[in-house]
Amino acid sequence: MADVSLKKVGKTYENASANTIEDLSLDIRSGEFVVLVGPSGCGKSTTLRMLAGLEELSEGEIWIANRRVDELEPRDRNIAMVFQNYALYPHMTVAQNMSFGLRLAGMDKAEIRRRVEEAAKLLDIAPLLDRRPKQLSGGQRQRVAMGRAMVRDPAVFLFDEPLSNLDAKLRGQMRAEIRRLHKRLKATTVYVTHDQVEAMTLADRVVVLNKGKIEQQGTPQELYERPATRFVAGFIGSPTMNFLPAKVVTESTRPALRIGEATIPVPAHKAETVLQRVGQDIEIGLRPEHFLVDGPADLSATIDMAELLGPTTLVHFTLAGMTCSAMLPPELAAPEGEVQSLRIAFDRMSIFDPKTGHAL
Repeated sequence: MADVSLKKVGKTYENASANTIEDLSLDIRSGEFVVLVGPSGCGKSTTLRMLAGLEELSEGEIWIANRRVDELEPRDRNIAMVFQNYALYPHMTVAQNMSFGLRLAGMDKAEIRRRVEEAAKLLDIAPLLDRRPKQLSGGQRQRVAMGRAMVRDPAVFLFDEPLSNLDAKLRGQMRAEIRRLHKRLKATTVYVTHDQVEAMTLADRVVVLNKGKIEQQGTPQELYERPATRFVAGFIGSPTMNFLPAKVVTESTRPALRIGEATIPVPAHKAETVLQRVGQDIEIGLRPEHFLVDGPADLSATIDMAELLGPTTLVHFTLAGMTCSAMLPPELAAPEGEVQSLRIAFDRMSIFDPKTGHAL
């Protein structure tokens, strides 16, 4: 496998501002699974296509295995790409599809057969080698596309939203399959998706893109628990984070937050950050699981709607003029129209500057 390095990469289109990449630098370690995630138009697919050689750079350099590749043809970069639409030849069998690139390169037939059979066994598609794509399910076609990439033994695997055409159940199965394969192959992998669940479950490191720039990168847990900006906090996590306007005040010499009509003392471990902003407006971020029902209540809210999700209930309510949601045990969630007492998990609360959007 190989290290990948993007150095001050830029991409500008003549007649559009969407998908423009600006001064993007990213280093990917050999064997690492990196997921590029972000909203439509943020530049994640463009970045992947530049890595693959399907888009020209406007500026910057791309290096793979200590070799500059941005001026090389795609076939000379030692990468393999798995596309969203599988890109299988309908008139070829599974075996022929998987071996096509190797045959084109003039590889020995016995070696081709060995690689195809080994990949097919690993992907659990060995009984399908004589079938054609139209005889396969969506999940089986995706396995064939992955197998075609695997037999090439590339330095880097690139995945462009490979699961978006599958139903929810199959997506879950394929996520587990891709993660299992990565652990076994230890392949350097760059994976693009708009689905944050895929990002959180697959990645060693998640790179959040916004308007062509890296907003934040880190492990899934780091991005979830310590978002650097309001954008990341709102994008990562499902259901999404609750954002509430608050004013920093003092109560009995202690800092407190005024949220709507409630004034809530801030615990000592959060006091230092908040104390510097007495009299100022801030924005706090609370994930649905950061509202608790044990211990003394910090606030009360009337439940607008309750969604039973099996092991939890997602209750919706209005606080400080904002629609919020809390994830509660079903037996402790108030019915619609009734008042719910809630405690805030201050130790997990995020605080943002409402002007810059940056975490404090």
